[in-house]
Amino acid sequence: MRKKIGLALSALMVTALAACGGDEGASGSGDTTTWKLGHLSNEDHQWHKTAEKFAELVDEKTDGELQIDIYPNEELGSETEVLDGIEAGTADMTITGETMENWAPEAALMATPYAFNNEEHLQKVVEGDIGSDIEEAIKEEVGVTPLYYHTRAPRNLTSNEKIETPDDLEGFKMRVPNVPLFMDAWEEAGARPQAMDFSEVFTGLQQGVIDGQENPVDLIQSAGLSEVQDNVNVTEHVYSWIYVVVGNDQFEELDEDTQTAVQEAAQEAQEYGKELYDTETEEIEEELKEEGMEFVEVDQEAFAEKMQPGVEAGFDDVQMDLYNRIVEAGE
Repeated sequence: MRKKIGLALSALMVTALAACGGDEGASGSGDTTTWKLGHLSNEDHQWHKTAEKFAELVDEKTDGELQIDIYPNEELGSETEVLDGIEAGTADMTITGETMENWAPEAALMATPYAFNNEEHLQKVVEGDIGSDIEEAIKEEVGVTPLYYHTRAPRNLTSNEKIETPDDLEGFKMRVPNVPLFMDAWEEAGARPQAMDFSEVFTGLQQGVIDGQENPVDLIQSAGLSEVQDNVNVTEHVYSWIYVVVGNDQFEELDEDTQTAVQEAAQEAQEYGKELYDTETEEIEEELKEEGMEFVEVDQEAFAEKMQPGVEAGFDDVQMDLYNRIVEAGE
């Protein structure tokens, strides 16, 4: 019941936003179709730059018949709200990952703490049978079609006091995305996690509502968290990927040639995004250090051991099977 009420309220909010904007809807008018893509990062982030490239490629490959309007900074609402809006028809695309666990339990495996050894292990999973199974579940249970994916830098914990072992987490209030698996893992590790929209994190840290948060370095930088956090504790607790998705209905409304053009544009955009990721990630770490953040080495094995019971306790049989397959793929 809680979930249904939340989805209904979110859908109403996104509907109101769309009505206020007065933009053309997903179906477009005349010979032009317009898709609205809402996401959480800002204009300088590699996801936004890649989305712009994708929109440019789609425009080119469809002779302008399909246009993509991009709304960064949660302008169309939070990740969950935009997913609701896609179902309601007030949005069409978003950038999303483990948050989809709220619809498709399989999506939790996109960002399971300490499941992936490194980026090579991650890529093997995403582009293999396990990734295909997760994509299929997302299509069926979330109602969206993954078009391309971004590799994400590992998630690290930021704080003002150094966090070197799980013992340092006692009383530590931290933001996590609206992902039950993250809540369970961090509670088991000893922290006090709470779900919060990403757009609220900076203010939450500034006002002391939370003591820290966890994210890859690119989002730590783009959100300006070096202004309100001193340390990046190198937990590297999650290697993950994130999809750029479009609503199934919106995609299926396109004719076959336009679908093919979108898929070709998506493949080229993915390659472009990977180039940005490879060149920018190391630079971002150096920039954060220059901005005064200290990268703190931690006891990763201790964090993994502490989180493990919380990770496995919440898994159903399908999730546990996927989890075991992911671990085996890295052996």
